[in-house]
Amino acid sequence: MLQAPNHLCSPLLYPFQQFPVLLELGSPELVPVLQLGPPQELNEDLNFLLQNQKTKEQIESLLQNGKHKELRDRLCCRLTFGTAGLRSAMGAGFCYINDLTVIQSTQGIYKYLERCFSDFKQRGFVVGYDTRGQVTSNCSSKKLAKLTAAVLLAKDVPVYFFSTYVPTPFVPYAVQQLKAVAGVMITASHNRKEDNGYKVYWENGAQITSPHDKEIIKCIEECVEPWNGSWNENLVDTSPLRQDPLKKICDCYMEDLKKICYHRELNVQTNLKFVHTSFHGVGHDYVQLAFKTFGFQPPIPVPEQKDPDPDFSTVKCPNPEEGESVLELSLRLAEKEKARVVVATDPDADRLAVAEQQENGCWKVFTGNELAALFGWWMFSRWKENCSEDADVKNVYMLATTVSSKILRAIALKEGFHFEETLPGFKWIGSRVKNLLDSGKEVLFAFEESIGFMCGTSVLDKDGVSAAVVIAEMATYLESKNLTLAQKLVEIYETYGYHISKTSYFLCYDPPTIKRIFEKLRNFDAPESYPKCCGIYNILHVRDITTGYDSSQPNKKSVLPVSKSSQMITFTFQNGCVATLRTSGTEPKIKYYAEMCALPEQSDRNVLEEELRKLIEALIENFLEPDKNGLVWRSV
Repeated sequence: MLQAPNHLCSPLLYPFQQFPVLLELGSPELVPVLQLGPPQELNEDLNFLLQNQKTKEQIESLLQNGKHKELRDRLCCRLTFGTAGLRSAMGAGFCYINDLTVIQSTQGIYKYLERCFSDFKQRGFVVGYDTRGQVTSNCSSKKLAKLTAAVLLAKDVPVYFFSTYVPTPFVPYAVQQLKAVAGVMITASHNRKEDNGYKVYWENGAQITSPHDKEIIKCIEECVEPWNGSWNENLVDTSPLRQDPLKKICDCYMEDLKKICYHRELNVQTNLKFVHTSFHGVGHDYVQLAFKTFGFQPPIPVPEQKDPDPDFSTVKCPNPEEGESVLELSLRLAEKEKARVVVATDPDADRLAVAEQQENGCWKVFTGNELAALFGWWMFSRWKENCSEDADVKNVYMLATTVSSKILRAIALKEGFHFEETLPGFKWIGSRVKNLLDSGKEVLFAFEESIGFMCGTSVLDKDGVSAAVVIAEMATYLESKNLTLAQKLVEIYETYGYHISKTSYFLCYDPPTIKRIFEKLRNFDAPESYPKCCGIYNILHVRDITTGYDSSQPNKKSVLPVSKSSQMITFTFQNGCVATLRTSGTEPKIKYYAEMCALPEQSDRNVLEEELRKLIEALIENFLEPDKNGLVWRSV
């Protein structure tokens, strides 16, 4: 996410006259920086950063306390696009999210869109935001969204600016519905409270992919000085070019939801109760509306987490993927209200966690892969039941990221539809789904293991609002058959084969160590030679997305795009296990994803789980070598 500046326009920038103590930093560490250009030009750029009084105070405090290394870290790197757009802490610095970096990013986007679309000023741009905020830097998602809009309005671009906070899926949905050229959502999703982000969607309603991200970065570097009007956040209140799309988009979205509602009468009649937590974010109002659209009684909200709270005061981490520990309030409320199912949307409502109370009173919190098995079965079985007589199953597709469960592949092989994998990240799924739709294919479902689900194709991104109400309808239907979600999951595995997965990660704060680990795997027994086994487990195939190598292909080249910016190697073992080692795009982590993909006749789950456990131990011991490499283990 961070990129070192590479020419004098990069905003580094030390105010030599105002803060002469910074000159001390030029010896010797910043000598290359000082050679980039005249001090007065660098001084001007930092002055732009200091227009926000709060971020100015942060810089002054660092200077006064002699925190020169932190100053260098903040001022000598620039944000660049990662797997989730721009994402960083809010605060002072050019690698942080703040007024200036958002203005600069939007100016770069304007320049790039102006080149790409001759009708840019007719079609317009969508801007949405969540409820994040930070007093110490005077940053809030709404303020940053207003500045985003101001840059475009000042250049006579029509802006569809939501009048209140919305779920992230509403922005890509609006881009398509309004035929805008692009859109931005100001959000850091489930990240810690200090963070914020800037997620960009293209005209197709999917997150931007290469080469757009790289070209936008170039355009940002060409115009780092804020234009006249870029600071005027009040333009959204006065410009005739600003429209509020909230009512239209909300109404259309809820109407489109009906396309994936199959049992409204059951929903109206059910006695099942549901608890919903929105994790102090945007989800409450929209999940309530979605349940109403499907005919349900409204889900019971967790009162302490229902309303927006940028401090996320009741959870250590606003990430429902962390499981039962962060779902404590919702589970206790569900027990009190005798609600068997809990649905949890993350703060920007694009992801969904689900828990179900079992007969013994304990709660089962489903993994993303387990939920995908349920969603995959549900979406296909509903399609099969409702499709026309001339519908062709070979025209039907489901997708998943390559580090996610292969359960959809198993269902597809038995049922006859197509399954495809993409690189990690919903930007790859969204773009591929759009291509399939444009070529006349029908896409039912897509997912990534980190509880991101796309039911239907109204939104070409993960969507926690639609997923929440679909899982509620699924639970209602299953109850009418005297089944629970957990019982149905077992049935699915018994039909298509058990798919047992385990995901975790190691922390590593030393990039050279990470590189050395992966380079060893590429030169294991000899130069340019991958391992043929891992302990006692024989390896059938190796795929290296970083280099483009795939031993399973006749030409040894990966079908998936090469991604040199990150490390990712997948091993397919002879015993049916698939394991991937990859680095995180946003955090100092080496992640592993391992899954035992069994045939239907291999029905002893305990045996399969033990085999997976032993293989993971071998993977860690032989390939990651945590003790030797100083890795810190953290389970998920």
